[in-house]
Amino acid sequence: MGSYVPDLPKLHIETPCLPSRELSRIAGCNVYLKLENLQPSGSFKSRGMGTVMSRALLSSSTGRAHFYCSSGGNAGLACAEAARTLGQPCDIFLSAQAPDNVVAKLAALGATPHRAGDGWPAADAYCRAAVVGDAEGVYVPPFDHPSIWDGNATLVDELAALEAKGFFSRGGDGVGIGIGDENTGGIDAIVCSVGGGGLLNGVMEGIERNYGSRSHSIPNGGTRPAVLALETAGADSLSASVRAGSHVALPGITSIAMTLGAPRVSERTYQWAEASGATSFAPSSSSGPSPSAFKKKGEKPADAETARLVSAVVSDADAVSACARFLDDARLLVEVACGATLSSVYKGILRTALAPDADDARWAATNVVLVVCGGSCISTDMLARYREEFGV
Repeated sequence: MGSYVPDLPKLHIETPCLPSRELSRIAGCNVYLKLENLQPSGSFKSRGMGTVMSRALLSSSTGRAHFYCSSGGNAGLACAEAARTLGQPCDIFLSAQAPDNVVAKLAALGATPHRAGDGWPAADAYCRAAVVGDAEGVYVPPFDHPSIWDGNATLVDELAALEAKGFFSRGGDGVGIGIGDENTGGIDAIVCSVGGGGLLNGVMEGIERNYGSRSHSIPNGGTRPAVLALETAGADSLSASVRAGSHVALPGITSIAMTLGAPRVSERTYQWAEASGATSFAPSSSSGPSPSAFKKKGEKPADAETARLVSAVVSDADAVSACARFLDDARLLVEVACGATLSSVYKGILRTALAPDADDARWAATNVVLVVCGGSCISTDMLARYREEFGV
């Protein structure tokens, strides 16, 4: 089918990946920050949402589309930013609990925001009903679509390109947890937050397409990067499924990290967990999780062709504290959903989750990339209130 818009603007940017001296010091390994908070919409969502929307517009016979998106906040902002760039209208459906600042940002971008329902599932139902009556309507899912994952996988494409150029160095004895024979740097692990699973699916897909099977040449001379997926307690739908050994839904979302508030991860996310033989540990005390807290999911052996996946859960207090410390350390303000990833360093989870048996020298040589997913559901006032509420 033809299109009136053969050349579309790019809807996401290649974000910087920077070494963090302070977080590396705290973690005891080499920590790099993939700064997705610098995307046009303020979060990684620009990648996947932009991919869906540009493909929809290119397939339109009229060159027009009216985009409809349900969102906890960030997907809606990414949709609104992309729609503005493409010159197309959009309606964004949010839960009744959506922050006023997000609603104001959507309106400023030219979108039509709607507060509809209690929680994201209800808002999504309103959104799907609205798009049915619009001949040019295009439903843009916030996380559960192959084009979303394909767009998010470009994050790993960029990391793999940096790795091929020798960007990632090694300290210590030159061999990290990838167990490679080469002393050239490579990525040993990628850490990201999980809501519905769109980002995680993209990371897993990106690892698969850039690192291939074990028989292929791996840039870091070892295995493909492991993945550590973080959630907050009360929004831990992936961890609940891994622990149950089946694709389950949470009865409700009780975490303040509303943008992680999908009661059930996508089917594809659970498939990745199954294929990898994912492990998980539950919320722990302030001393951090212990190796004995891990549990294998079910009886099915891990697929040798899939990246290792570890699911971890932190408290809202941990995530808030991480946001506050990151603001001091990196001078960057991110929302609590992103704080879950950052807490892997500040709470001391990284080593326990990824390499509990590694000695100090081997851990010091390990390269870990944190996906700073960003998010706009935060302000200095909100962070101050959260800190007071949780005493951090």
